[in-house]
Amino acid sequence: MSKIKTAVITGQHAFDVPGFHGLFRSISEIDFYLQDLENFAADAGKVREQYDALVFYNFHRVTPNEGRIRETIEQLGEDGTGILVLHHAILAFPEWQLWSDLCGIQDRSFGVQIDETVHVDIVDPQHPTTQGLNPWEMVDEIYIMADPGEDSELLLTTNHPDSMKTLAWTRQYKNARVFCCQSGHDDQVFSDPNFRTVISQGIQWLAGRI
Repeated sequence: MSKIKTAVITGQHAFDVPGFHGLFRSISEIDFYLQDLENFAADAGKVREQYDALVFYNFHRVTPNEGRIRETIEQLGEDGTGILVLHHAILAFPEWQLWSDLCGIQDRSFGVQIDETVHVDIVDPQHPTTQGLNPWEMVDEIYIMADPGEDSELLLTTNHPDSMKTLAWTRQYKNARVFCCQSGHDDQVFSDPNFRTVISQGIQWLAGRI
């Protein structure tokens, strides 16, 4: 079977580049193409329609009023390509209703705490994204914010007293599967084997492979 062609879309937020590459290189089932949002929207190689999954790891703060970026984002979900909204991408475009609908959180105001030990519980062990996992602990940045609404399916939660309760969830957006994961700040979590399993199985689920 061919590898899952995956666009990994960044921008407007610094990150641990080697650690981030290491996360995606650890997933043997995918070919990933790291690019900023501007290049994804420009699609100079005319390949956007060939991606099997999209991973957003961007942190743009200003809602695009017009142009290719806005048009590209408005088309998300129409062709059924699965979408992973990872860590700070959940906080992107804070004033854009479209992005709130994509993530399933209407009030995305937030606070952060770094280097927190997070206990992770499995809500749905039968979902393809979480199969084979047991509860674990990892060190990561947490968000203090609202949880997704009732139209999302919860996968992972935490009992950390300061964190949002939900760490990972799925939902439907237009014709596409969406997987949102609150975790994913730096190599402390990028290299965690359980986190790698969640991201690997999540992308495979988004692409309809599992």
